[in-house]
Amino acid sequence: MNISGQVAVVTGGASGLGEATARAFAAAGAKVAIADLNRERGEKVAAEIGGRFYSVDVASAESAEAFFAQLAQDMGTPRVLVNCAGIGVAKRMVGRDGPVPLAEFSRVININLIGSFNMMRLAAAAMTKADSIGEERGVIISTASVAGLEGQIGQTAYSASKGGIIALTLPAARELAQFGVRVNAIAPGLFLTPLLAELPQEAQDSLAASIPNPPRLGAPQEFAALAMHMVENGYLNGELVRLDGALRMAPR
Repeated sequence: MNISGQVAVVTGGASGLGEATARAFAAAGAKVAIADLNRERGEKVAAEIGGRFYSVDVASAESAEAFFAQLAQDMGTPRVLVNCAGIGVAKRMVGRDGPVPLAEFSRVININLIGSFNMMRLAAAAMTKADSIGEERGVIISTASVAGLEGQIGQTAYSASKGGIIALTLPAARELAQFGVRVNAIAPGLFLTPLLAELPQEAQDSLAASIPNPPRLGAPQEFAALAMHMVENGYLNGELVRLDGALRMAPR
């Protein structure tokens, strides 16, 4: 799909991988809607790229439904959805104070996995009713993680949420195939996101050294470039693509 002139929704588009994707799509001529909870940062990015910001809680059915209803009035039918909204929490299942509170596990699942599905179901509903653009009607991309395949100690909630996104991708692609909507996922490794950028340089260098080739942290623009390719390559469907420099996570 040629993204120029099309409406593209990027969740978590106020920072990190989402921001880089929103900027890349806008540069290619897309009409970008940033769905995020960080209003100050989201409005700033939206203004810089000529897009629109919407305050959306991806884990809330009501919030997401209201967003898509408003989006249809403001910008039209979404043709691309990239799910980048998510949180990362490191907690052992059983720590010094006993088992991790169930609410903490549920929160990660609700935002990362259920939030992604929530946005997918609503975007897909809009896409399937739209006219075809050549062979297709829309493209959905979700952000998984190498942790969804090789989770480390302390990543039970995060890994489960990202593993769920991986498992969701193929059946979603199969279900939506009849409508011409493609579904893919990206599993990034270690990227220089705002969270990692806060680490001391020594810690960043240590993480970078663990990556076989190239031995550095990934750039958000490289994630955005892959997302763009997934949009443009009409034969890429139902796939999880690792973007990790051949990294394979150790147990800890």
